[in-house]
Amino acid sequence: MSQFDLTDDQREIQALAQRFTADRITPFAGEWDEASHYPVEVWKAAGELGFGAIYLPEEVGGIGLGRLEAALIMEAMAYGCPATSAFISIHNMATWMIARYGGDTLRDRFLPTLVGMDRIASYCLTEPGSGSDAAALKTTARRDGDDYVLNGTKQFISGAGYSDVYVCMVRTGPDTPEMKSRGITAIVVEKGTPGLGFGAPERKLGWNASPTAQVIFEDCRVPAANLIGAEGEGFRIAMSGLDGGRLNIGACSLGGAQRCLDESIRYTRERQQFGQPVAEFQNTQFTLADMATDLEAARALLYLAAAKVTADAPDRSRFSAMAKRLATDNGSSIVDRALQLHGGYGYLRDYPIERFWRDLRVHSILEGTNQVMRMIVGRELTRP
Repeated sequence: MSQFDLTDDQREIQALAQRFTADRITPFAGEWDEASHYPVEVWKAAGELGFGAIYLPEEVGGIGLGRLEAALIMEAMAYGCPATSAFISIHNMATWMIARYGGDTLRDRFLPTLVGMDRIASYCLTEPGSGSDAAALKTTARRDGDDYVLNGTKQFISGAGYSDVYVCMVRTGPDTPEMKSRGITAIVVEKGTPGLGFGAPERKLGWNASPTAQVIFEDCRVPAANLIGAEGEGFRIAMSGLDGGRLNIGACSLGGAQRCLDESIRYTRERQQFGQPVAEFQNTQFTLADMATDLEAARALLYLAAAKVTADAPDRSRFSAMAKRLATDNGSSIVDRALQLHGGYGYLRDYPIERFWRDLRVHSILEGTNQVMRMIVGRELTRP
């Protein structure tokens, strides 16, 4: 095997995800977007294939794959619908946090139904006043006997109101500069808990096949047994999941960009202008060549970063940030050029390009904005 090849097992995993996408996602994704339909039944079907616990160990019910295999799955599903693929990524991240940092009792309670996506998990970090500055969160958790009482609001939460389990970062310590990150704790909140509420569905540019809303805590009483790890470890737990989350969202951009490149090649071969196919014009060929080159460059970096995260390499966070930044920026640029190649038809909902244009735009904001990715890389490069 050359160093740039996938293994036979990895190709089989990729092919499985591609078949699932072709059968269960691609034919219906436009309808989901149009109707703002959340395909819960498809999420659960993905769970039956093991896609709800991709990098969880087999001893806790996962399929025990690495981050490269996860990226292959996310990329394949995003070819049909980036919003659906990204939502499954979020479920994987939340479930992984319980498996990695939760005690035996917590894992035994939640993992059996999460690994197969019989129940669905969301991740709650961002708040109305704390986006990139995640440690500035204000949601409080006050200990009261055997419970914690939660008050506050989480913003932009995928799955809010539909998910069954919410992995939440809350403040249990003083909100002071010296305790800013050390006062954060991770806790699991179940749907139906008194005091847990949700805001109205957000009206969004894209990702219409994935629900987004506020998660609201009003004297929400949660058992102390639901802590993930110990008090004060929440910020470390939150940050530990971001390398994988950044790879997954980058992979979703790769899948969407590949779809739009393929659609553009097909369209320009068929579309006639000035007596010949648009694909025969040199300008079209140059544009397609640049799109393909930008896609493969981003894919190569993302696969390398995924291997580093799996191996727990010292530079994994820098490479994850670089890969996320390049994949999401290149993905949006590729889709934009695909829309241009389609001309007026690219602007119509009869073609899938405009949906991918809308869906991929948010990827440069999620899991840390691309400006924050540059900050991470820059700090690593200039550190003494």
